[in-house]
Amino acid sequence: MVSDDGGYLSVNVIAHRGASAAEQENTVQAFRRATAMGADAVELDVRRTSDGVLVVHHDAHVPAGAIVQLRIGELPAHVPTLAAALDACDGMWVNVEIKNDEREPDFDPTDSIADETIAHLLSRDEDERWLISSFRLATIDRCRELAPHIRTAWLTVAVPPDAVATLVERGHAALHPWVNLLDRPTVDACHAAGIEVNTWTCDDPVRIAELAAWGVDGVCTNVPDVAVTVRAQGVDAPG
Repeated sequence: MVSDDGGYLSVNVIAHRGASAAEQENTVQAFRRATAMGADAVELDVRRTSDGVLVVHHDAHVPAGAIVQLRIGELPAHVPTLAAALDACDGMWVNVEIKNDEREPDFDPTDSIADETIAHLLSRDEDERWLISSFRLATIDRCRELAPHIRTAWLTVAVPPDAVATLVERGHAALHPWVNLLDRPTVDACHAAGIEVNTWTCDDPVRIAELAAWGVDGVCTNVPDVAVTVRAQGVDAPG
């Protein structure tokens, strides 16, 4: 088993949209189940309704239409507000992903959703619990401008060649690459520059064990109970 300096004992289990293999994703129930399964953290997705309420939902649409065009009372009952979601994550740290994609109907080029998300997080006075991420680099740049003491992370699919230099230059804390395009040299390069690596989304125990052995800081997974077991068993993790 690897020591606390890196590997199995130090890898964080991040419940992807909560314990989403066991419960409906991005719901209060999924977040509470993640706690019960022993997850260290939860990853969740933030969007905004037409009446300005921050809510947690991965897709831009619900059956009634685009979230940005609906009022809070028009959303399905299982869609929580950001406040309710964070309350349900008590005892864990939270990766707050701000959804702001120019291909989606709620794209906000001004990044005011970042302003509102930061304002809400600051109002809770638990700044050490938050790690804010986005695929849009400008969005996390805005978050750092508003609250430089709250950690930020750049979400990527493939890792850009200049990713480490960009993160260091802009003061971001972590890289969040897609697991299928992550290799060990990238992990090593990030760590050499003081950048954390939290990868998404991995449910295979063999791959989770490999990532832990590389010293990845966190693994985002739909099955936090499986990842917790892998971490506990180390190199003898089940295949």
